[in-house]
Amino acid sequence: MTETKRRSPLGVLFLTVFVDLIGFSIIFPLFPFLLEYYFELEGSDSLIGRVHATLTDLAGGEGAERDFYTIVLFGGALGSLYSILQFVFAPIWGRISDRHGRKPILLVTIAGLTLSYLIWVFSGSFALLILSRLLGGAMGGNIAVASAAIADVTDEKSRAKGMGVIGAAFGLGFILGPAIGGALSYVDLSGVGIPGLNPFSAAALGAGLLSLWNLVWVARCFDESLPVEKRGAGAGSRRPINPFVLFRSFEFPGVTRTNIAYFVFLVAFAGMEFTLTFLAHDRFDYGRSDMVLMFVWIGFLIALVQGGIVRRVAPRFGETRVAIVGLALIVPGLVLTGMSTGQPVFYLGLTLLAVGSALATACLTALVSLYAPGDRQGEVLGVFRSLGALARAVGPILACAAYWKLGAASPYYASAALMVVPILLALGLPPARRVESGTGSGTTPRA
Repeated sequence: MTETKRRSPLGVLFLTVFVDLIGFSIIFPLFPFLLEYYFELEGSDSLIGRVHATLTDLAGGEGAERDFYTIVLFGGALGSLYSILQFVFAPIWGRISDRHGRKPILLVTIAGLTLSYLIWVFSGSFALLILSRLLGGAMGGNIAVASAAIADVTDEKSRAKGMGVIGAAFGLGFILGPAIGGALSYVDLSGVGIPGLNPFSAAALGAGLLSLWNLVWVARCFDESLPVEKRGAGAGSRRPINPFVLFRSFEFPGVTRTNIAYFVFLVAFAGMEFTLTFLAHDRFDYGRSDMVLMFVWIGFLIALVQGGIVRRVAPRFGETRVAIVGLALIVPGLVLTGMSTGQPVFYLGLTLLAVGSALATACLTALVSLYAPGDRQGEVLGVFRSLGALARAVGPILACAAYWKLGAASPYYASAALMVVPILLALGLPPARRVESGTGSGTTPRA
């Protein structure tokens, strides 16, 4: 086969990230029902009983207010669990893929995700639910491998376009994850008579079938994107056990600064993202259908911007400028969302948040990739994605705690103030330059 006949991997990688985001977000609308179901099933002396008692004590208050804040804290803790495992495993999968190629690692991790959904299908106990989330989070670190594969097949001019594919998958996964979870929550398989089936098995089964489809598609249609001669033999041979060791200063100018900017941005954004359903329910009395429409609007905008607009504006104005504009748009978006008392202002804030985050995410990802050499893409993007996962673990906990202690608007105003940090960091980023691949060192890049 000639090189011109190789299939583009973008469609396969899009589905990989899309399915991972569905797995992350499908559980969002189920939090209140999960807590209630397993608590009633296993009682106050069980693991979920102890968790419930601890959260209830933290929540304080009385009656409906106490129950509401218990659910807020439960959602923040359970959502963070998935991201913590992504934080640990994203750099590991990225570094291993630098040495052994992208395809085998994608197959292993997607198979692991499929198994995690199968465990969830038969999670007749809270412990099995936790096990499924732990396994899913560990395997969900494969976003770093997908990002590295896109970096393998794009050049400096099309890097933002390629990373926009990842961003569009994020947006659509963010639409359909909660929507699938909400819709399939009406399908109760617990009466079928098969041990372990529960009221949430249909949602888990839907995500599992998507993951199985993805596994088959990658096995059949994905052509390895990292040639043997470009695999860094040293990149994966000395992998530290402690993931925090990976957050050192890279020798490539711009990488560390971009990583920090991305981390702080996502801490602020993930906190908003996770408390949004609680704010909408608390302030506007949103039900399931209203929540679905809200997520559809946000996800549509993210997919539109990252799937189409970024690929046009980034080559013209540069990734750094577009990233700064995106970060700046998030500030008024957070303020408007936090202060909104009517739906027009609320949706204006959501619009600014969606557009700003879409621009910032795609361009920061493209920048960190452009700053790194070809044989270190998996490692560098693994650290980048791992920082993102850590931010998605820290952000919800901090935001839910602020929501519970200081009121609904507090996490939004605090996040708006925090966004000043990544904006200032982005203003000091060096120009995006392509480092020659195969060197593994900070050799002089060509412009």
